Parts: sequence; structure tokens; C-alpha cells
Amino acid sequence: MSKYYIIAGEASGDVHAANLMKRLKARDNGAVFRFWGGDRMAREGGEPVRHITELSFMGFWEVLVNLKPILRNLRFCKQDILAWKPDVLILVDYPGFNLRIAEFAHKRGIRVVYYISPMIWAWKESRIKKIKRSVDRMLVILPFEKDFYARLNYPVSFPGNPLLDEIAPVRNDPGFEQFREAHDLSDKPIVAVLPGSRKQEISRKLGNMAAMAAFFPDYQFVVAAVSAHDKEFYLQYAGNANVFLVYDQTYPLLANAEAALVASGTAALETALFNVPQVVCYKANKISYQIARLLVKVKYISLVNLIMDKPVVREMIQDEFNREALRDELDRLLYNPAYRSRMQDDYLQLENMLGGEGASDRAAREITEFIGMKG
Repeated sequence: MSKYYIIAGEASGDVHAANLMKRLKARDNGAVFRFWGGDRMAREGGEPVRHITELSFMGFWEVLVNLKPILRNLRFCKQDILAWKPDVLILVDYPGFNLRIAEFAHKRGIRVVYYISPMIWAWKESRIKKIKRSVDRMLVILPFEKDFYARLNYPVSFPGNPLLDEIAPVRNDPGFEQFREAHDLSDKPIVAVLPGSRKQEISRKLGNMAAMAAFFPDYQFVVAAVSAHDKEFYLQYAGNANVFLVYDQTYPLLANAEAALVASGTAALETALFNVPQVVCYKANKISYQIARLLVKVKYISLVNLIMDKPVVREMIQDEFNREALRDELDRLLYNPAYRSRMQDDYLQLENMLGGEGASDRAAREITEFIGMKG
């Protein structure tokens, strides 16, 4: 029996950790799990400890005001790991929390694998010291990260990006008619609205995004909602805009969309892999944003642009994210064929850089081999 303790603190981490768990079970018949994560991980089995809805705080200010529950979770997590005695601790992104746990576990002789690197290439490069000291294996999912770590004299592996595995079934069968019938949608082409999964994100972005429906009556605007929030929560920000809510169906929505308004983060990369022209929208708490401007040292905020190292998609940040600018950009996305085509050509190159399908299985193989390396 192999005991895997896994910590994922956000929705995207829940997806990737769940796929990893599935592949670990395929390779290790004796795999048992104890985890911090979400519903996707829970469906793979094991013992849940904390749900991501209790863990996900976005931005400097938000972390500061929630410091007490974060510290409480850190104390409990350390005790829980010691009590369960895992064969390996697998940390999935979520660096503010997970790097502290890595340091604690490593000092106590517990093997530590980090899956999905902290973004130290964007800020806090000094974290490499803690990573070298505390992480036994680092598995990265962005192609440029391997070269980045090599420059810091820390070897990592790139098994590929697991999003390609996650989206494959829906990309291969978009189910146009079934999707529309299931959600009472008309034959009008769809603009996907992806405001994020956290309440903070949705409250800052959905109003401007939903307002676009009034300017493009030939399209239907469909919001990728998550079941953690009820209809009333979304409608208080969408107002009287003529939008539809579709719950927990982001991939089928993207598979059926002509264009998308997307919160920054993993969603931008997912949208690109579905070949949907998009604009990336970012708006944070003013204090958090000003701090980020001082600390973050990357040219772009979207993963699409970061991986390609050029402005493939338009990024609207803070005050640039306004209704007039958003309307102009969406008009280009919907009615300028050359603009759409250039973006989609870049998407194809992007996909080729991500390593192909099978990333989750390659990551699982490396972890199981690592466990067998030392008794």
C-alpha cells in the first residue's frame, strides 16, 4: 500500500490533481489518498481533509485579511501529515501555503513532490532557495519553466501540460445540438463569458462582461457558472443583462463558442486550446494590484502570451478593462476574420509546445518510480 497525501488549494489544481490521482491508481494498485482539494479529487476516492472553498484567497490584501484561518489551516495540516505518515507528499501549485508545508515535511523525512511549479519566474525568484532545500522532485507543466529552472541550477521535469488530457473528450465531441438543447439555448452563435470561479473575481469582472450582450444582439452570451455560487449571486453582478447561466460546463461551452471574454489564469489557456478567439480581463483589489505592479516582473498576465512570449491575445488590465474598450475588442474578435485567423494560427503553435496528450500519466509514472527509488 502506498500512501499519497495531496494538497491542491484552487479549482485548477483540483482538476490536475484528480487526473494525477486517476493515473496513480492505474499504476499503483495499492494507492490510497488523503487530500486537500475539491469535488474532482473527491470523485477519485480517498479521505478529504479540507475543501478548496475554504482555502482559495486571491491577492495580497485578501490573504492579509484572512491570515487567521490560513495560519489555522497550516497548523492543522502539519499535524495531520505527521499523524497519517504518507509515503510521499504531493503539492499542487498553491505556493504560499504549500512551500511552508514542503519545508516542514522535508525536515521530518517525508518525501516531497511538487506538481505544477510556483510562478517564481514571475515574482519571488528567491523562493528557489526553499525549493532546493525542501522539494525532492519538481514537475512543471509550462514549457519555458524547464529552461528557467536550469538557469537556477535546479533540475526539473516537464511531463507535458495536463490540460490537453482534460479537454480531449470534449474537443473530440463538442455536441453542438445536445449542448444547446440541454441548456435551452437558441441557434444564435455563442459568446462565452468566463469571469472566474472565486467570488472576488466574479464581483469585479462579470458586470462589464455581461454588459456586452446589449451591444451584440445577434449573439447569445453564456456565463460559465460554478455550482459553488447560486443564481442570485451571479445575477447581482450581471444585472438586467440578457445572459444565460450554464453551471459546471465550461469545456462544452468553449467547444460551442465563437469568442470568449475570459478572466486571467488557466481559463485563458483552456480557451486557446479550444481554438476560441478571446480577450483576457484582469481586475484586482487596488491595493493588491499596486503591490503586484511593484513585485511581478513578467511582460504578460495571460498564460497564452507568456508561453508564446508575444501578445497573441489582448489583455485588459485594471482601468483598461472598461466597457468601451471591451466592446471594441469583442467587435474585432467577432467581425474581423483576419484578426481571428492570426490568433488561431498562434493557438496551433501554442498547442504544439505543450507536449501532447498523456501528461498526467507521465507525471504519475515519475512519482511512482520515485517512491520505489528509496524504501
